[in-house]
Amino acid sequence: MSAEQTQRTPIRLLVVDDHPLFRRGVTALLATQPQLQVVGEAADAGEALRRAEQLQPDVVLLDHHMPGVSGVDLLPGLREAAPSARVLMLTVSEDADTLALALQRGAHGYLLKTADSEVLVAAIERALRGQSTVSMEMTDKLVSALQAQQPRMAAPSVPPVVVGPVDPLEQLSPREFEILREIAAGASNKEIARSLAIAETTVKIHVQHILRKLGLSSRVQAAVLLTEGRGRASG
Repeated sequence: MSAEQTQRTPIRLLVVDDHPLFRRGVTALLATQPQLQVVGEAADAGEALRRAEQLQPDVVLLDHHMPGVSGVDLLPGLREAAPSARVLMLTVSEDADTLALALQRGAHGYLLKTADSEVLVAAIERALRGQSTVSMEMTDKLVSALQAQQPRMAAPSVPPVVVGPVDPLEQLSPREFEILREIAAGASNKEIARSLAIAETTVKIHVQHILRKLGLSSRVQAAVLLTEGRGRASG
């Protein structure tokens, strides 16, 4: 979208945050800006994906701390649901690793919720142009994190110390392991969602994470891995 188009057409926004009061506050704040238009809201990952695919917003304001799937983990799914949308993290998390991971996964900025309204509006406009904005409070932390990585990157590689076989299933979170057990039992995404009282879209995201963590390409392979792991444990 060109600068001329940006001036003519309001920037369409999707606000993703699990706190209703914060969503309403942000929506009310942005409503005072004629160049901005909040076209939708979402409270969790599943709703965010549905709304993003349906609305195809220009910019998504995304919280990190949400139930089920975090904002950073949601980023790849959002990019698939709305490929042309820019994602701007708006969160309370001051963790440098979260910031770095968000930028690696395609976020076009990282703002703390304490940011002034002028800073937020400017960051939205910059995101639309493909430019990034990082809160001043987080810039120093990002620089420090990168500097800390440089010695490790420059150091000669050292053969790893192998202390024993590593169980790939240990990489999974408790929720992911719970879903993997359901998969091994032959349950579909819809059945898993009903059993665990979560959205089917959330289950789909968890399944994608499980396969990626385990380096597998299908649910069948994941089920076999769990079954074999149980067999070795009981043997």
